[in-house]
Amino acid sequence: MAVTDTPLTGACASGGAATNAHDRTATNAHDNTARYRAAVICASDRCFQGVRKDESIPIIAEMLSGQGYEITASAVLPDEYEALRAAMMSIADENSADLIITTGGTGLAPRDVTPEATAAVIDRTVPGIPEAMRAESMKITPHGMLSRGIAGIRKRTLIINLPGSPKAVKENLSCILPALDHALLMLTGGTQDCAASRGR
Repeated sequence: MAVTDTPLTGACASGGAATNAHDRTATNAHDNTARYRAAVICASDRCFQGVRKDESIPIIAEMLSGQGYEITASAVLPDEYEALRAAMMSIADENSADLIITTGGTGLAPRDVTPEATAAVIDRTVPGIPEAMRAESMKITPHGMLSRGIAGIRKRTLIINLPGSPKAVKENLSCILPALDHALLMLTGGTQDCAASRGR
């Protein structure tokens, strides 16, 4: 589905808190077959200013939709701590997505603040996710060790930072996709037996 069909509205477009009309009831009525609901946030000054077109949100949306996820919201925001923090908090606190994927702002530049904004929002970390992504990236380039992306949980929403480049987005998301269903099953209170889900 096109991510432009379900944008974060209002203040989020100008860097404020994310707002979204979807709740679990509305989402289920819209798509009873969706596994989980996902929101995607791009952190990029240049994309926000219209200097460069974002290419990462469509990639993430296509990959997740292909696995049965419903994309309930998307937004391009500037590399600003408060804008990113407010957007993630709003999505998680309004229970409008089970998964938030961010792209961009994970490097070493002074305005790369996505990990810091995420750390301010989450209640618990999930260190294995970024560890796996960095390990996979380093098979391709030593630059993979420079990613500062983190992952964690706010209430019942899993938040994951991906790099900003479309190539790195594909590589990193492909690495973690096989584990996401089980992560969200546990997080949202699923009853599937953990050992059975591992094929034991």
